[in-house]
Amino acid sequence: MAASDISSLSYEEARNELVAVVADLEKGTATLEETLALWERGEALANRCEEWLIGAKARLDAARANADKGGASGKSASEK
Repeated sequence: MAASDISSLSYEEARNELVAVVADLEKGTATLEETLALWERGEALANRCEEWLIGAKARLDAARANADKGGASGKSASEK
C-alpha cells in the first residue's frame, strides 16, 4: 500500500498495520533499506492514528459541550 493510501485507512486498519510494522522491525531481520521503509511507513501510520484520535476527541468535546448546554435547543432530552 502506498503512503497516499494511508489517508483512506480507518483507525483500526492503521493501528493493525502499525502493529505489524512494529513486529517486523522488532524481528531485526530486515536490511537497512527495508528497515528505513518500515520506519517511514510506521511513522505515517502513527500519524494517521493520531489524526483519528484527535478527531474523536473533538467530537467528544463537542458532544459534551452540547450536553452541558442542554442540547441545541437548550432543553434536555427528557424535556423534548
